[in-house]
Amino acid sequence: MADFLSFSHISKTYPGVKALSDVSFGVGKGSVHGLIGENGAGKSTLIRILSGDTAADSGEISIDGSAQHFSSTRDAFAAGVVVVHQELQLVPELTVAENLRLGRFPNRAGIIDFRALKAEVNRRLKDIGLTVDADTKVSKLSLGERQMIEIAKAIMLDARVIALDEPTSSLSSQESEVLFRIIGELRAAGKVIIYISHRLDEIFRLCDGCTVLRDGKLAAHHPSMADVTRDSLVAEMVGREISDIWGWRGRTAGEVRLKVEGITGSKLPHPIGFEARAGEIVGFFGLVGSGRSELMRLVYGADPRHSGRVIIDGGESAGSNPRRSIREGLVLCSEDRKFDGIVQGLSVGENIVISARRHFSPFGVLSLKREADTAAEFIKQLRIRTPSAKQDIVNLSGGNQQKVLLARWLAESGVKVLIVDEPTRGIDVGAKAEIYELLYELAEKGLAIVVVSSELPEVMGISDRIVVMCEGRIAARYERADFNEHAILASALPDRTAGEPNKKAS
Repeated sequence: MADFLSFSHISKTYPGVKALSDVSFGVGKGSVHGLIGENGAGKSTLIRILSGDTAADSGEISIDGSAQHFSSTRDAFAAGVVVVHQELQLVPELTVAENLRLGRFPNRAGIIDFRALKAEVNRRLKDIGLTVDADTKVSKLSLGERQMIEIAKAIMLDARVIALDEPTSSLSSQESEVLFRIIGELRAAGKVIIYISHRLDEIFRLCDGCTVLRDGKLAAHHPSMADVTRDSLVAEMVGREISDIWGWRGRTAGEVRLKVEGITGSKLPHPIGFEARAGEIVGFFGLVGSGRSELMRLVYGADPRHSGRVIIDGGESAGSNPRRSIREGLVLCSEDRKFDGIVQGLSVGENIVISARRHFSPFGVLSLKREADTAAEFIKQLRIRTPSAKQDIVNLSGGNQQKVLLARWLAESGVKVLIVDEPTRGIDVGAKAEIYELLYELAEKGLAIVVVSSELPEVMGISDRIVVMCEGRIAARYERADFNEHAILASALPDRTAGEPNKKAS
């Protein structure tokens, strides 16, 4: 089969970083092609070049035998290329309909026909199996729903080439199945799908072939998945064998550092309580909508509590707002790095020290040298891959951005409890292992770690204890010796007797 989409000798250099070096491969019409590699391997740069968002230093892209020279995303749209980025491109204060047809509104004599707009969007959403109303503001949607809207936008453009960057990272299993069905229909319609994912099970399930990038270079190109194995792909991605990415090691738990008693809020009306001890990693697992993230926001003070107490090291912390929680030694790395984590427009160093600046301002005078030294220390300690502390945070890979967020809280002296929500969302297998190692090191230093994740293998792999949530309640608690994948998953499923944990609960 002739290549419908081809990349020929693509190279791109940023200040201090060779992002892509002489990358060439092709993809046939009516196929799904996986693009994989570690964070920082060059995948996102290649996709930005494909989308017209940035220009290659050298090389050429061809579509259906015709050379393309995109100077903007508009040029790429005109050529039938749409990219759905991992970091969503929606406007929160506009409705679903307005986002889906932004810049292409139906109109009569220059006046937008909102009735026609709503009718068209509701019809198209129904066609692809989405139940969201067209008049709903995007800001009111869950992260998974926003991801599906972004995908729907690409489909409605009737593109010839669609690139999906970590499309299931925020989706529930049900939403993922809808996406997989849509991808099958697009393949049957002759579209080219570039599928970027760190979830290798999805690569094997969906893709006809795959390409592996490593350190900006072509590590492997497989036109067919027939002779490819999971182990061989991992070795091609990281340049080495990785047999156990979890690397769990036992620790002796100390005194209770975090105690939550009877906490409730607008989204969690039933009282919830749990503990986390010094040196312990407590995993929270549950399906989308179980209330995991909502609970952590209540504990942290990001959302108002209706009742309950948060106690740190035996002394009550009001936790009425994040500022108070931070001063009491309780910090949170949220699940959405882009909107609730990194500060876009600031450098890596500024993102690291931004919450700890009061420590660098004796007598009200900011010490830039102490800030720079602190940032450099954590860049080295956490092995953050960046040309310098002055690099813009948005130019880092997802895994390195996650390390920057961890460094931010480590720079804040006196941290006792660290809550990390989806710490490895959209992060490759090698970077995951590094994040887990950092969490173990922090636990060994006496921090209490709470890890929230929708990936059951991850929770089981790194936790000393697991708390399972279902429909806004704690459904079960498991000690490590009792971990059982089927039992834990069964605990997380709805339609169980509300509030009654299984026999492993305590």
